Amino acid sequence: MKIVLDMMGSDKGSQATKEGARLFHSRHPEIELILVGKKEELADMEGYEIVEANDVLEMDMGALEVLRRKESSMVKAINYCAENGCDAVVSAGSTGAFLSASALRLKKIEGVKRPALVTNFPNLRTGGQVTILDIGASIRNTPEELVQFALMGTLYSQAVNGIKSPKVRLLSNGAEEGKGSEEGKAAYQLLKGRTDINFQGNEEPSKVLTGDSDVIVTSGYDGNVLLKSTEGAAKAMSGLIKKAFKRSFLSKLGYLLSRKGFNEMKSTLDPRSTGGALLCGVRAVAVKGHGNSDALGFSNAIEVAYRLANKGIVESLEKAMSN
Repeated sequence: MKIVLDMMGSDKGSQATKEGARLFHSRHPEIELILVGKKEELADMEGYEIVEANDVLEMDMGALEVLRRKESSMVKAINYCAENGCDAVVSAGSTGAFLSASALRLKKIEGVKRPALVTNFPNLRTGGQVTILDIGASIRNTPEELVQFALMGTLYSQAVNGIKSPKVRLLSNGAEEGKGSEEGKAAYQLLKGRTDINFQGNEEPSKVLTGDSDVIVTSGYDGNVLLKSTEGAAKAMSGLIKKAFKRSFLSKLGYLLSRKGFNEMKSTLDPRSTGGALLCGVRAVAVKGHGNSDALGFSNAIEVAYRLANKGIVESLEKAMSN
């Protein structure tokens, strides 16, 4: 297996991505990693194949601008993956640039209307994972695209979470059948007739992390709002807990007694544990890591790419789309 890494994408610089690559490789020494970036910054990465790229895309890079930056580490990494038949490509750079370059160079799987960004959220009730898509590859989606997202989410949940028949729901402002956007209500009717998707109706945002859904389907705009709201709420909750425990000697003592439990909660809600999101619907595993990925976050993004490639997620989707 060959995985191509954009080493210059993270806000934290190449030191974070280098440490992340080493951390992943310590777990999977048999996997070949191709590192794309500035040679002088990657000079200490002995034993790895290095592809030189001296340009770095800015985080606010627009979708059209990326096409002119052919010497950037992200574009070179995606091109290398496409031209050499590699299994996966990983970047923590600009989301818009990554989506545009991946769709153009890796190409959509035949039959896929629109690729979707898909990732796992923690299920706080079961201790498992809930798969959510789209979390930002597009703004609005048609009912037919939402139905395809349901199929993609099903395959992702089966491959990554090991759930044989994932329960699929549409994100909505109410659990009743008549609730939701016009696109959502139309998708509801289309999903009711599918036998290859275990559709269970609507899910309210308040139940996403505590319900029994395995897959939540939503438009890209709503999914991105959900993602950022959840991450913001988790960060705010962590801050409030720290503040509460610093109030007095007794509260500090209480923290020491319950530290293990709070550390477990922090780990569960830590975005770094997810690693990254798959751009589902293109002809290679393309994983977008968090922009502020540190070594742990970047290593987990590579781990996501490895697991998806190992499970044959692209081949599974190609087979599903051909039926």
